[in-house]
Amino acid sequence: MMDWTDRHCRYFHRLLTRHALLYTEMVTTGALVHGDVPRHLDFSSEEHPVALQLGGSDAADLAHCARLGQQWGYDEINLNCGCPSERVQRGSFGACLMAEPQLVAGCVKAMVDAVDIPVTVKHRVGIDKAESYEFMRDFVGAVSEAGCGTFLIHARNAWLKGLSPKENREVPPLRYDFVHRLKRDFPHLNIAINGGITTTLQVTGQLLELDGVMVGREAYHNPWWLASWDSEFFGEADDGKTRESVEAQMCDYMAREAAARGTPWSAVARHMLGLRNGLPGARRWRQVWSDHKLKAMHPRDVMALAHDAVEQVA
Repeated sequence: MMDWTDRHCRYFHRLLTRHALLYTEMVTTGALVHGDVPRHLDFSSEEHPVALQLGGSDAADLAHCARLGQQWGYDEINLNCGCPSERVQRGSFGACLMAEPQLVAGCVKAMVDAVDIPVTVKHRVGIDKAESYEFMRDFVGAVSEAGCGTFLIHARNAWLKGLSPKENREVPPLRYDFVHRLKRDFPHLNIAINGGITTTLQVTGQLLELDGVMVGREAYHNPWWLASWDSEFFGEADDGKTRESVEAQMCDYMAREAAARGTPWSAVARHMLGLRNGLPGARRWRQVWSDHKLKAMHPRDVMALAHDAVEQVA
C-alpha cells in the first residue's frame, strides 16, 4: 500500500469506520534515521487507532524507529515481512526476511524491549514456489518467542523472483487453510488473515476461525464498504452517515490542510475517488474530482460541480 495509505487516506477511512485499526504505508528505517521524521510520522489525532508499519532488518534501527513511533503517539508498531518487491529485497527487508526467522526474532525483541505498545508482524505463508506449512509454523514460532503476540498473514507465498508486486497478489494460490491451521497450533496468538477478501460474508466466515481480517486494496477501491463495518463487526448502531456527508467532511479537511500546510486538495481527493463506485454518474464525479484545472477552487465548490455532473448523467 505504498503511496496509498498516507495520512490523508487514513483520515478519510476513519470517517467511514471508527473502530477498524488503520495501518500506515510501510516506512523504512532509513527514512526515519536519515530523513524527515515529521513528514513520515505526522498524523491526525482522529486516526486512532493507527499502527505504524516499519520496513527494516537492523535491530538497533528498528528499536530506534519503534521508539519514535511510540513518541509520536502510534498505537502499534508493525514489522513488514511480507512485501515481495525487488527494491525492498535489495534493502534486505520485506518478505525475504521470512528466510531468517532468528534475525526477525532479534529485531522484534529489540522493538519489544524499546516500547510499551504492541509489536506485531505482517508476513506471507511462505516464499518462492515451495509451499510448506512447516516453514511458516517455524517462522511464527521463533518470532512469537521473541515477544510478538499478533501476526497478520497474507495467505499467499511471496515469489521473490519473476513476479511483479501486482502479480504477487494474484498468481500464488491462496492458502487460507495454512492460516487456519496456524491458529489451531498457536491458540494463544492473535492471528489475522489478509488476501483476496472482498465481501462482508468472507470477513464473517474468517472471523469464525481467526482473530482478525486485514483488508487492503478492496478497502481502498471500494471505501464505502467500510461504512458498514462498525455495525457489522463492532456491534454499533448505524450512525446514518451518507456518502455526501463524508464527502463534505473531506472538503472541510482539504480546506484545513490547504490553510495549514499548503496541501493542494487534489493530494487528498485522490484517496476518495472510489466513494461513489457502483452508483450512476460515478465516472463523471471522479472526473471532476480529478480535474487539476479546478485546483484553485475551494473544495466545497468542486463538490458542487461534481454533484452537478452526477445529476446531468442521471
